[in-house]
Amino acid sequence: YDDYEGWIDFRQLAAISDQQFKEMQDHKLLAPLSFNNVLTAADGSLYHLSPASNLPYLADGYCYAGLEKFKLNFEPHDKSKADFKTDIELTARFYQNIPYLWGGRHLFGLDCSGFVQTVFKMLNIKLNRDASQQAEQGELVGFLSEVKAGDVAFFDNAEGKITHVGIMLSPNEIIHSSAKVKIDPIDDQGIFNRELGIYSHKLRIIKRFVE
Repeated sequence: YDDYEGWIDFRQLAAISDQQFKEMQDHKLLAPLSFNNVLTAADGSLYHLSPASNLPYLADGYCYAGLEKFKLNFEPHDKSKADFKTDIELTARFYQNIPYLWGGRHLFGLDCSGFVQTVFKMLNIKLNRDASQQAEQGELVGFLSEVKAGDVAFFDNAEGKITHVGIMLSPNEIIHSSAKVKIDPIDDQGIFNRELGIYSHKLRIIKRFVE
């Protein structure tokens, strides 16, 4: 999806045809915002999918992977029909209280950039994987007062490296994954952690992906 190098146990791999590979590249149907996205295999076993999971080679209520087919027990989400301005806050808030997990992009855990990437994927916008890579995309927003819901804020460390990212809900509120997906106040200094009573992340730049 994002040309990011990862790791998987070889026993979880399955060969697919060229046709299936092309279909997966062109996919627009995803698992929806739900905790009950279930696929049923031919042997009756169940597979639980996180929102934004790709549904490869979908036809007649089934999706196919290699020689196996799986029955969908849910209505797929067509990301090409998503309305960013209408759906951004609802989509982001769905993940509220999901725990932080480094490398996570699923309901078991999300890291900061994985959270932002997954929300935007549901809304048909392709972002890079890491916060520093995402910061190179989009258009710069000059002032915090100009922020719109769905703008993306980036934060740096003492060395000036982008290390954190979150989605703006308003000029003074941000939703981000830090310990868990949560909403915190933000100002020109950065994110203020209510629980600790300190600024936890220093604001660097804000980017916009949809006008």
